[in-house]
Amino acid sequence: MKPVLQLKLSQSLTLTPQLQQAIKLLQMSTLEMEQEIERVLLENPLLERNEDSEFPVTANSEFNSPLSASATSAESTAADEQSQLPESPADVEDDRWLQDAGSFSGAGRDEEDDRDAQDTHAGTVSLREHLSWQLGLTQLNERDRSLVRFLIEALNDDGYLSAPLEELLDSLPRDYAIELQELEIALRQLQNFDPPGIGARDLRECLLLQLKDRSGDPACALAQEIADQHLDVLAARDFARLRRLTRQKDEAIKAAQTLIVSLNPRPGAAYASLEARYILPDVVVKKLKGQWVAYTNPDAFPRLRINRLYADILAKQRRGDGKLSGQLQEARWMIKNVQQRYDTILRVSQTIVERQRQFFEHGEIAMRPLILREIAEELDLHESTISRVTNQKYMATPRGIFELKYFFGSHVATEAGGACSSTATRALIKQLISNESSKKPLSDSKISEILGQQGIVVARRTVAKYRESLNIPPTNLRKTL
Repeated sequence: MKPVLQLKLSQSLTLTPQLQQAIKLLQMSTLEMEQEIERVLLENPLLERNEDSEFPVTANSEFNSPLSASATSAESTAADEQSQLPESPADVEDDRWLQDAGSFSGAGRDEEDDRDAQDTHAGTVSLREHLSWQLGLTQLNERDRSLVRFLIEALNDDGYLSAPLEELLDSLPRDYAIELQELEIALRQLQNFDPPGIGARDLRECLLLQLKDRSGDPACALAQEIADQHLDVLAARDFARLRRLTRQKDEAIKAAQTLIVSLNPRPGAAYASLEARYILPDVVVKKLKGQWVAYTNPDAFPRLRINRLYADILAKQRRGDGKLSGQLQEARWMIKNVQQRYDTILRVSQTIVERQRQFFEHGEIAMRPLILREIAEELDLHESTISRVTNQKYMATPRGIFELKYFFGSHVATEAGGACSSTATRALIKQLISNESSKKPLSDSKISEILGQQGIVVARRTVAKYRESLNIPPTNLRKTL
């Protein structure tokens, strides 16, 4: 084969390191960006934080965006009020855990409020430490203590003994000569510890252990019968069948239900170590002089500048150090790209605010349909850029803290030929269900019919999908006595 020299022209798109860094920073969350900046600060001596500045110092003295002027003027007014912005409340169903007798998803809110002191204590002491402390106060001999300690180690995070005693017995060395009856006695000792219900092997036993301490309650006897024999019927809210099985009236069944719902199906969960996740909003929205204005949150904007000492040394050298020169350029890129990141977030946020003005005035029921392409076309940006901006970026508003992508949603048709946001439709469904009769809750078909009367065309299956996304149970599970 004879070698041949050819000349060929072609076009290709190459991302410069600066552009790669800009894209990388744009798609990062605030926490991830802070971690990236900390890494760069450790590696690049020419970049440092500017803690003296009241507002971030960037490569340019002003934002390129025309929104920066209004943003800067709004900062001093809203910075003092920012800490007063309410967080979006979570709607919690008091007895939702009871809908599935085989799963545990939390106790009622009222009972949680009553256990505030215990939760504070649980934040510093683990479940096993709490139980071991109680074990040290008993008069058990060393052998029995060892068995109880063994069972404590076998508990899961919810405080349940998920493995059968026979299986636990087989895991012990043969030379210990432990009998199954000894483990059963040790388990009964453990089940007398605090919190009530600890060491249960299933939900039924957990509830019965707690009801044992409520013997003074008039509804306790019926509650024990229901928890022991008819828990699945109560979970299905089949009250007619429950009346037949227990031969009790509605008042007695309701009192027993209230007592059971007040119990804690996860007695060990209060002692679990949970990692708190905090949200630092990138943008704050306030109403100023009748207009809703978005501006950058100063606490989320990293204050960066060039280290003057190293920059002066580099400037005085006739032949600059190659490494330092490269780090100076990288520092400038970082400052410029951080500025550009927040400039883009601010532009997108202000456009969202203008499109969703009715939401800020009236709430989610007034949310309008919005897609990424609308914002991209208005700002002359690519849809992928809008997608990066709205992912893991948060906006603090008087109505709560929301991820930017919360303001985007599909639409459903209206009889007038217009469109209604899916978010607004979900809000309407939630409103209808909150006002329904608990004895005769609305079916999905009935909700679809009511929405149709209001001009919103929604199929029954769509109502069911929206209802499930709101964590609202079906009709039969919303029915009460």
